Amino acid sequence: MKKTLARYRKSAFRSFIRKHSKYAPILFFIGGFIFDTLTLGRIDRTYDLTVLCLHMTSLSITLYLYNLVDDGKWQGTLLERYEEYLPLAIQFFFGGLSSAYVIYFSRSVSLSKTASFFIILVLLLIANEFLKKRISNKYLQFGVYYFISFTFFTFMIPVFLKELNSTIFLISGAVSLVSTLVLLTFIYGKSPSTRKEIKLSKMIFIIIAIYGLINLFYFLRLIPPVPLALDKGIVAHNVIQKNGNYEVTYESEESHIFWRKHKLDFSYSPDQRVYIFSSIFAPTDLKKSIFHRWRKYNELTNEWVTVEDIGYDITGGRDGGFRGYTYKSNITPGEWEVQVLTEEEQVLGVIGFNIVLNTHPKPLKFKTSKF
Repeated sequence: MKKTLARYRKSAFRSFIRKHSKYAPILFFIGGFIFDTLTLGRIDRTYDLTVLCLHMTSLSITLYLYNLVDDGKWQGTLLERYEEYLPLAIQFFFGGLSSAYVIYFSRSVSLSKTASFFIILVLLLIANEFLKKRISNKYLQFGVYYFISFTFFTFMIPVFLKELNSTIFLISGAVSLVSTLVLLTFIYGKSPSTRKEIKLSKMIFIIIAIYGLINLFYFLRLIPPVPLALDKGIVAHNVIQKNGNYEVTYESEESHIFWRKHKLDFSYSPDQRVYIFSSIFAPTDLKKSIFHRWRKYNELTNEWVTVEDIGYDITGGRDGGFRGYTYKSNITPGEWEVQVLTEEEQVLGVIGFNIVLNTHPKPLKFKTSKF
């Protein structure tokens, strides 16, 4: 046993961690983020569900183990050898679970809907780097844990129940709130050092405040309706369904604009139809009503005016997302957008385009893609 402990103390990994202790936590956070980025694909896939559940379970256990270190709970046990790695493991699981939210929405054509979460991640990284005690600050530690727990359950519960609405969101938030408070009070009761560092009432207030803030953002439609995601959104000249595929014809973009395939300027002729094609990812067997809200920008009032809402139902499970389209005729030139919404009017994405009268004699450059 003594020889094993001596080898452990002289190990290259342990020496590296101690030498770079200032940057190790943030590196492990990023490591967890990258790990899930490279391995996760679909929220309803067995592998993804298993990995995320293991991450959340391991995070909860590690949080408990770490908070009892200062009480000497693990002295003389096998865990004593790995005590200094516990905060790094916490950071890894924080990074892994945080990345899941970003991964499943990075495919969305409306990146603005995920920007708020990226900002939160950056703030977490800054807080983690500049707080003197970093992750040992228990208010920060449990606050971040609850935020991660909330996002975890808002993904998982709709996947298992195969249903998504505001009630399910509230249930998910309540489950995360109860589970976090149970873990917090359990650690608080077991750890004298934790009782010295934090006031339980203050910590509970912070967690409830986070709960209320996330719900406020949800009902103000500032965060997307997890786990739905808008995969593709195209303004097209024609959409036909053929042999189980959707053939979408659109104006191809110039070659130097490599980040998108279709033009945002729609060359319009009188009495022509304008199509909006969208594909929406949803977990297997989840059914949901979706609609396209066609809006035109009024330059006189500087406001968006709703022209029409056109809806259809989707069923989740397809890798490329559930496909659908709507169209309008007799459209006037100007700036337009189509919001892709749930029946609760949560925004999945926005497809913007300009209607321009076709006055050019040369033929347009079309491309047809199958989805």
